Amino acid sequence: MVRGAFPYPSIMAATAEEDLAQLEKDIRQLKIEYEQYFGGGRKRPPADTQWRVETIIKKYGDRATDMNNSQRFRYTNIAQTFAKYCEIWRKKLKEREEGVTHRHFGAAAREIEAERAKTQHPPAPAPETRRQAASAGYSMALRDPEREKERVEQLYRKLVEARNSTGETGGTPSFEDFGRFVRQKTHELKTQKGAAEVEYTVSVEGGRVKLKARVSK
Repeated sequence: MVRGAFPYPSIMAATAEEDLAQLEKDIRQLKIEYEQYFGGGRKRPPADTQWRVETIIKKYGDRATDMNNSQRFRYTNIAQTFAKYCEIWRKKLKEREEGVTHRHFGAAAREIEAERAKTQHPPAPAPETRRQAASAGYSMALRDPEREKERVEQLYRKLVEARNSTGETGGTPSFEDFGRFVRQKTHELKTQKGAAEVEYTVSVEGGRVKLKARVSK
């Protein structure tokens, strides 16, 4: 490798998933190396590994527009987890310099992992609660889906939640396909009806999830 060359591929849509997977792998390796250092198995903190992780995290942070919504969500979780680890390591290094004995680093790391798991996969509500919420329906008005990506993502999450509540796990569209449909449908209805926005409703009818679009009055 040429000296000074970056150790990761350039951030492009085709390689982002691989890059994020490598980043997660490097953070796990960094955690192991810090545990070895604090446990006496290493003479020095793993500064090189940490620098490599910090560099790619900054690089992704500066190029968020190169990622799609799901990749940005994954990157945010990775960055937040890494920040929590860095805070633990900073405190541990300070305690080590001050001669303070602390033997619960592994437990703290496991706690972070548990919190991250809760964030990525929050506890599912009771089946009856899910059915009641889905039956009540959810509405979202959109003017320009191309510029309202967060609102489109929220509508998509509600659709997935409703399908999960009824057990319709098969055939769920990807977020990209859903976004494409919403953009086309919104443009079509606005053009035909001369409306400013289109209202989408997610509801459960007869045990099946329905997504309806209508022109707001």
